[in-house]
Amino acid sequence: MLFSFLIILREGFEIALVLAIVLGYLRRTGNREHFRAVWTGAVAAGALCVAAGVALEATATELSGSAQEAFEGFTMLFAVTVLTWMVFWMRRQAATIGRELRHQVDIAIEHGSLMALVTLAFIAVLREGLETVLLLFAGASTQQNSTGLFLLGAAAGGLVAAALGYLVYRGSNVIPLRQFFTATGLVVLLIAAGLVSNGIAELQESGIIGNLGARPWDTDAFISQTTTLGKFLHTLIGYDSAPTWGQIILYWSYLVGGLGAFVLGLGTPTARRAPAPAQPLAAPSSPVEAEL
Repeated sequence: MLFSFLIILREGFEIALVLAIVLGYLRRTGNREHFRAVWTGAVAAGALCVAAGVALEATATELSGSAQEAFEGFTMLFAVTVLTWMVFWMRRQAATIGRELRHQVDIAIEHGSLMALVTLAFIAVLREGLETVLLLFAGASTQQNSTGLFLLGAAAGGLVAAALGYLVYRGSNVIPLRQFFTATGLVVLLIAAGLVSNGIAELQESGIIGNLGARPWDTDAFISQTTTLGKFLHTLIGYDSAPTWGQIILYWSYLVGGLGAFVLGLGTPTARRAPAPAQPLAAPSSPVEAEL
């Protein structure tokens, strides 16, 4: 439940943030008639993401045994790549994403191109939506708890993300965006490290890769993976009561390297000037949007 909540909260808020900035800017500049174009692009992208999720689940269901384990293992490792890229991409873009979005809206309105607004919303939602589908699938492959709880966590995360997005749309300045993305970025990297361990374990079980060394300990007597706590830790951070040396090394290598790079701010660009708007129709309405 916590896994799906955190993923949907992080990814959902990124979608909500983009839509809030675009819709809020259109509202303040007296262009509410273009709301339909933005929502058309967003809904179309959402439908495509749902279709992708159904396709992933159908593929996994059709497979069995080692083939299913291999599919889930490779999906988890691909999800790790996406998670890592997402965290560092958002850090690079956070400082200018709002100004760039308003600039693109200005250009679309200046040229009278509704399709440009549709495409803007479509691409933004599709990018984040496909990431969300992939990550939820990877998490669902590891979760051993109730599917209902997993979906409940996702729904709760979506509601919180939507509420935060609405606050941005209304011009609220109560959301500390930089702190939000920093805190959730650290949590996401911890989740990704767990997916590394789980993905490697799946590939070992499928026979794609050989056993990566001995199992130096077995904590099943203390926290069994069949217990509620064990299942929760397995899904959230990749807990394995008897991991191989390969899992241990890869888990800590990713976790230490990823967290170190994130905390040190590696890959964060130096301040640069944002592109000048084609037509200065309206300024940011709040400190939250201004910092973007």
